[in-house]
Amino acid sequence: QLAESGGGLVQAGGSLRLSCAASGTTFSSHSMAWFRQAPGKEREFVATINGLSTITYYSEAVEGRFTITRDNAKKTIDLEMTRLKPEDTAVYYCAGRSGTLPSTTDREYEYWGRGTQVTVSS
Repeated sequence: QLAESGGGLVQAGGSLRLSCAASGTTFSSHSMAWFRQAPGKEREFVATINGLSTITYYSEAVEGRFTITRDNAKKTIDLEMTRLKPEDTAVYYCAGRSGTLPSTTDREYEYWGRGTQVTVSS
């Protein structure tokens, strides 16, 4: 099970940190990711990290502004979001998949959280 937290309302240019807590699994053997879905749009990839934190990928839209990290001891992953823009407004989902290779494709993820709302005002 995955549970996100940390969403909220922030002004453009501000920062926000999302967290995702996992339970009931061998967390370190799972690659994890963040996806987001804005109103009226399809869910899109944001960032992913492999089990040992040696590989990370970011979408072009967030590269250089967002940072994904994980703590295997605590079974958590975080998404540090800086220089937020109104177009970052979306519901953000935490996702996990078995295996050490990360993926940018949502259908390859087996586990999903319920999402947390991030709203960036202009």
